[in-house]
Amino acid sequence: MTTSFLYAAVRTPFGRFGGALAEVRPDDLAAAALTGVLDTVPALDPALIDDVIYGNANGAGEDNRNVARMAVLLAGLPTSVPGSTVNRLCGSSLDAAMTASRMIEAGDAEVVVAGGAESMTRAPWVLPKPRRGYPAGDLSAVSTTLGWRLVNARMPKEWTVSLGECNEQLADRYGITRERQDEFAARSHRLAHAAWEDGFYDDLVVPVENTGLHRDEGIRPGSSPETLAGLKPSFRPDGSITAGNASPLSDGASALVVGSEEAGSLIGSDPVARFAGRGVHALDPQDFGFAPVEAAGVALARAGIGWSDVGAVELNEAFAAQSLACVDAWKIDPDIVNTKGGAIAIGHPLGASGARVLGTLARRLASEGERWGVAAICIGVGQALAVVLENVTDTGKWS
Repeated sequence: MTTSFLYAAVRTPFGRFGGALAEVRPDDLAAAALTGVLDTVPALDPALIDDVIYGNANGAGEDNRNVARMAVLLAGLPTSVPGSTVNRLCGSSLDAAMTASRMIEAGDAEVVVAGGAESMTRAPWVLPKPRRGYPAGDLSAVSTTLGWRLVNARMPKEWTVSLGECNEQLADRYGITRERQDEFAARSHRLAHAAWEDGFYDDLVVPVENTGLHRDEGIRPGSSPETLAGLKPSFRPDGSITAGNASPLSDGASALVVGSEEAGSLIGSDPVARFAGRGVHALDPQDFGFAPVEAAGVALARAGIGWSDVGAVELNEAFAAQSLACVDAWKIDPDIVNTKGGAIAIGHPLGASGARVLGTLARRLASEGERWGVAAICIGVGQALAVVLENVTDTGKWS
């Protein structure tokens, strides 16, 4: 069987809701990431790209249903390059990368660009169609920014509580205190800021034209457990989850070049990481934050390794509560998790986050000299995805 590799990764800076990227359409964000990642492999003839697969969670507005195809056209690629959009909510772009790797391994493609895009700022309101024409009463517009919408009345109520309430329940179940959550959140900001200052993200992030944004907009290096402790709970009057220890609504895009080993001659560079294992898992919808625990276990088993082999972990920080619950369950050293900051500081534009954590993981493995890494992401409505990467930037050291 053919092996699949990651060759390149970039993303845009992630902007805060209503912030510097608020005027940028999601299809333009998608095109910016696509152009940016191809700029890193200038030897690759875009006409040789077999497919472009993008993740997108909302899709109800300017995403225009198939944002991948929109990105291909807006980026000026040949019209012969196809595009497909996948939706697994928060895991959409990691799903796109996993699909791309499977296509390579099945022999259906040599080079695939995978990624994702989301503008949570520009997600529209939707107006449900009335059951009968010409209703006499009012109709309510529903936000498509985040969470459940137009919920089917047959769904059990415990499944459809807010994402925040789901994590309050998770914090209660696993004894995750407010203090630990705030400490974790402050760490995210501190490490993200340090990573930018150290130049880690310089080659991973491409600016979006005419926005003036060159760094992630949500990072607050002055955040501390003490300052975060002053924020009011967001979901329960006596709860532990606040705007400070949860990921913010965000805008942004990400892109990856995935190919076979033989595709290196087309791409014009050596691969940086091998797709070694993939995992998907699902729980009751309200338990979505804990689903990465088993998804990572599946990916590790398929890679033929265990947690003791892993030197780097990138876990999307949807909430500090669920991140801590997963790290605790894995029984790993927390110091190997999100060492360059996470979504609490960087942001979480739903469809773009999976490719962000995968690209960051690959860069960490190369820069830290670690062999094995895990990228994982929780997904609303009870799901999670995980990928194991093997660093191949210095394969001789593993022999």
